[in-house]
Amino acid sequence: MDGWDPARFVRAGELDQKTAQTAALLADRGLHPGDRVVWCARASLTSVPALLGALRAGAVVVPLSTGATAAEVAYVVGDAEPLLALVDAEGLNGLNSASVLHVDDVAGRGARLPTRALPAPAPGDDALIVYTSGTTGKPKGAVHTHGSLAAGVGALVIAWEWEAADRLILTLPLFHVHGLCAGLFGSLAAGSAVTLFDRFDEEAVLDAASAPENTMFFGVPTMYHRLAASPTAGALARLRLCISGSAPLAADLWHRFASIGVPVLERYGMTETLLTLSNPLRAERRPGSVGVPLPAVDAVVEDPDEHGVGELLVRGPSLCRGYWGRGSLSDDGWFQTGDLVSVADDGYVTIRGRGTDLIITGGHNVYPAEVEAVLARHPGVEEVAVIGIPSDEYGETVVAFVVGDLDGDSLRDLALAELATYKCPREVRLVDSLPRNAMGKVVRSQLR
Repeated sequence: MDGWDPARFVRAGELDQKTAQTAALLADRGLHPGDRVVWCARASLTSVPALLGALRAGAVVVPLSTGATAAEVAYVVGDAEPLLALVDAEGLNGLNSASVLHVDDVAGRGARLPTRALPAPAPGDDALIVYTSGTTGKPKGAVHTHGSLAAGVGALVIAWEWEAADRLILTLPLFHVHGLCAGLFGSLAAGSAVTLFDRFDEEAVLDAASAPENTMFFGVPTMYHRLAASPTAGALARLRLCISGSAPLAADLWHRFASIGVPVLERYGMTETLLTLSNPLRAERRPGSVGVPLPAVDAVVEDPDEHGVGELLVRGPSLCRGYWGRGSLSDDGWFQTGDLVSVADDGYVTIRGRGTDLIITGGHNVYPAEVEAVLARHPGVEEVAVIGIPSDEYGETVVAFVVGDLDGDSLRDLALAELATYKCPREVRLVDSLPRNAMGKVVRSQLR
């Protein structure tokens, strides 16, 4: 929806017909099971049936952001070699125009076609190629099968007691697994409804939260930060479940929402793994923690240091089968997430930072997430990111990039009061904003 408008909806039977018609249309265009189809469109009542229809026809869907640059499109097209593209704008850089279908045209043409019986995809058949964010190096296409998608959403339905009576407020982009797999596919698996937006707008979300039919909201920390600034943020308290992911939610922000009756549930996942950890629905939702493994997921900490911090490894049926054109993930089923974590005695996992973000200064290991959690408690800090800057003397020095109204001395005083000296920022840089990717994650390489 382009805003909250309860008069615009598609019922289950109509969605079934629309997707069947799209599948028939694509088959007429020469699509065979296993062919790749780029889907590059905003969330809408024509683009979503087009995506689902492509899956129904046996295509391997390659979601792509409408904001992708020509170079990014050319890279994905060259790597995935799609047969067709489903778009909501004229053409798509890097594809032959004859291969591009507008989702509105697909809806119109499909409505004139009779549906036909098509072979149902098998669990082991490829379904999605989702390209990683590419914050370092060239993006790789994680290949999810119909089986891995079913396992991923099945775990969420169980863990979050997702029911047909639920309705999800979905403002996340559908070219990432958070919005597409957890949000859209999860709702379909539960047989529940979605209130769909093509972009995030805090006041529209809060208006939707006031509607009695809506029961859930999925967001990223940046969204929660903006929602917290609204005087009507308390509207979220009437929802049964508000979930945050894709980046750490500051503990102070968690407590701020909890104080108005919104105990946000944090979870953890990756493009390659889908969601694998979650705070429990009915037990303690611990601020700063991403919870415990979801059903059928195993998690271990590899080579923990003296503080119990090591790399998180996960395995389970929701993992992708590998990267497109690059083989399988591993022989033993374990996926190295690259995230550094610690595990409490009761099994709750806390993300301490990315392994590649680890700062080594004067021989000491500094985890950015730990420093950021302390600095975020300063009343003048709106956002903060900590990185290591090369230093001839120390190897790296700790530098904090801060959005807010404050002076650097007061921030350093706070750090000195709560952190070992080597963890404290040697420099504080005030900036207007932090560079983030489409899912709200800070792109630290740009800060460097």
